[in-house]
Amino acid sequence: MMELVCPAGTPAALRAAVEAGAHSVYCGFSDETNARNFPGLNFSTEELTEAVAGAHKRGAKVLVALNTFPRAGGEKLWHQRLADAEAAGADAVILADVGLLDYAATHHPRLRRHLSVQAAAANPDAINFYAETFDVKRVVLPRVLTVQEIAEINKEIDAETEVFVFGGLCVMAEGRCSLSSYATGKSPNMNGVCSPASHVAYAEEGNELAARLGGFTINRTPKDRPAPYPTLCKGCFTSENQTGHVFEDPVSLDARHLIPALAKAGVTALKIEGRQRSRAYVAEVVRTFRAAVEAVEEGRPMPEGALARLAEGQAGTAGAYAKTWR
Repeated sequence: MMELVCPAGTPAALRAAVEAGAHSVYCGFSDETNARNFPGLNFSTEELTEAVAGAHKRGAKVLVALNTFPRAGGEKLWHQRLADAEAAGADAVILADVGLLDYAATHHPRLRRHLSVQAAAANPDAINFYAETFDVKRVVLPRVLTVQEIAEINKEIDAETEVFVFGGLCVMAEGRCSLSSYATGKSPNMNGVCSPASHVAYAEEGNELAARLGGFTINRTPKDRPAPYPTLCKGCFTSENQTGHVFEDPVSLDARHLIPALAKAGVTALKIEGRQRSRAYVAEVVRTFRAAVEAVEEGRPMPEGALARLAEGQAGTAGAYAKTWR
């Protein structure tokens, strides 16, 4: 059966994911060592230790994301978090930075290493480099590949592959985003925060509500309509006299119908995005995907689900898996 890897932004969400049927959960520490560094999210060392013990009692694994890029002169924080993850009993760490991968392989050789999507390794040569050099056991593939491309990659690598099947999308090849950094001075890939709430502001202007990020107006909506969170890549912009979502529509990835094809392509694990989401969201999405994975494993038709209302913009897309623009 393909492994279902589920998000846990808080200890409560982790428990909800495990109880709903997650094979593995992924989480991070409460600092800039992980790419979801938001107030109210993530784990202290004590919380992680307790969470790992609880997950293991129910047969689930815990993967710790240390997937940002250490700042020059600040590496000790990332090094300490590697030690903390191992001491807590984590089943693997998810890393992106080459230097941190080397440090982990040298100083924590028994701690299983996964390559983060932030590393953007999207071809066999890149993946085999990480596997051979740092003994990376699994690579989380960027959301830019078709199912056929994933199948071809799996024929040529000596590592497991993990792919996203539900949740938020990023317009950039992961690990390469500069939009939020430009607007706010906070880098998603180094500070671990995209479109930080501390830089968000709303203002009523006439009959519209303006949503701004770092002083830039990202969206304008009528006062009687819901105002979207001002994420730069999903904002409305004017280009060549047309106004709309120039970079990316505010929709979510939903590749549940592709699970049989992904299994045939040799994918080891399916990943759900959503560490900023509530435990109720996590529980419902995990239950739906666990039922789908079990159905595929047993050769049964996948059950119908109603996840659209949980998706951003209440709409879903197959994203790059289909690549209909080609």
